[in-house]
Amino acid sequence: MKSPFLAVALTCGLAVPAIAAPLCDDLGFAGLLAACNRGDPIEVTLASGKPLGEDVTLQSGAYYKMNITADGSAELALVGPEFFRAIWMNEIVINKIEIRPMAIDSLEFDDAGTAELSFIAIKPGTHVLRIPGSTGETQQIKISIQ
Repeated sequence: MKSPFLAVALTCGLAVPAIAAPLCDDLGFAGLLAACNRGDPIEVTLASGKPLGEDVTLQSGAYYKMNITADGSAELALVGPEFFRAIWMNEIVINKIEIRPMAIDSLEFDDAGTAELSFIAIKPGTHVLRIPGSTGETQQIKISIQ
């Protein structure tokens, strides 16, 4: 059912902001974590002198997994407090250990390994994950939440 404001706005020809919705209509018992509400996985690679990955666009209200893989070529970190505050973090999995944090600012890899982040995109906007201290375009990834 549409709200009275939305009905009046549509009738009067007023601009109506885009309404973000989950990726599926029947979320079922699992809610936003339902299988039908999952977006494509996001791949990020931490390697000395290599690009982090492709810029991505996410849907607000949808569930995503981000795989951050370090090749061990250097001690590297990934920072993005604006992005981490624009999502609801479900968990971070490292070596089959599940961590359910309240918030994070960054992840740092001293050796090769993979961290899997699962989250729901919440706050619309464009956010940047980057290697701290770097200035190159390939040393960052832009994540847009719509």
